[in-house]
Amino acid sequence: MATLEPHHVFDGHNDAITRWTSRGRPGAWTFLGEAGSGHLDMPRARAGGFVGGFFAICPWVETGWSPRGANYHVTDDGFHVDLAPAIEHEPAHAYCVEMFERLLRTERDSGGAFRLARTAADLDVLDPETMLAVAHFEGAEAIDVDLERLAEWHALGLRSIGPVWSRPNVFGTGVPFAFPASPDIGPGLTDAGKRLVGACDELGIVIDLSHMNEKGFWDVAALTARPLVVTHTAAHALCPKPRNLTDAQIDAVAESGGVVGVTFFVNDLRASKNPGASAPLSEIVRHVAYLVDRAGVQHVALGSDFDGASIPADLVDAAGLPKLVEALRQAGLDGDELACITHRNWLRILANTLS
Repeated sequence: MATLEPHHVFDGHNDAITRWTSRGRPGAWTFLGEAGSGHLDMPRARAGGFVGGFFAICPWVETGWSPRGANYHVTDDGFHVDLAPAIEHEPAHAYCVEMFERLLRTERDSGGAFRLARTAADLDVLDPETMLAVAHFEGAEAIDVDLERLAEWHALGLRSIGPVWSRPNVFGTGVPFAFPASPDIGPGLTDAGKRLVGACDELGIVIDLSHMNEKGFWDVAALTARPLVVTHTAAHALCPKPRNLTDAQIDAVAESGGVVGVTFFVNDLRASKNPGASAPLSEIVRHVAYLVDRAGVQHVALGSDFDGASIPADLVDAAGLPKLVEALRQAGLDGDELACITHRNWLRILANTLS
């Protein structure tokens, strides 16, 4: 496995590919150059010690849904956003084919500086000059209900799947954006979802429980022999959003040998009924500390959600990661403990999952 310093970050989740490869803008952006906006590109990654992570492709097919407008409901106590509507397999598949090609093109154009992790042996190439990307689907709509296309995606390099985003699909149900609310919303995995878990286990594909409702979480926990993984979330006890993990879920992840990636998304960090509320970098540290105390340092990592969410203003972007690392040091995490959180825990999961 790669040898890195504690300040090097391997991240649980970013949306750079989805954000910057929207249809109708071919060639509008390359990850390898300066993006000029957003949170993540190769120059800022290197400046911040970001050496790799899970690169998400979310099948963002237009449905007319918006987190505002008619979908947004405010009460005296908080707010609720209706689940996004389900999307069909074929348009989702077409979208993900387009996005995956951009990911592969980035790898081809990088001259070896950006590589997809396909096997456990690929982890050995990771160093400050060689970024390693885990190709991830955030929502499995690009996979058909009979799973016939799963092997094709795996052959291309797909190594992580979140069965659902914040919408229902043929595999299960996600959770809405709401405050305050429990993740115990809706039914668990469908029969197809249960088959998907088994197929991912067999192929060596990480199953990400982010965005999944509580019944689906427990279904996966009962089915998989792999460690439980939640790439970008936070502690429900500190911020009661349905996207965050209850103490019982955190305990289950730790007992399985799994990992929780702490999100940088301000709405999931600060307990506020105002969805536009900001949050300082110290809120990330607060959730990390809670999870370390609850689960142990071997089960906590980072899951930024760069380019997919609002992050603390004092972090700014990936180049600001040294500020977070220093804040974690100031909170008493250093040396091996800090390295576990910044990269070792994710690399352990990948080494144990990728074939």
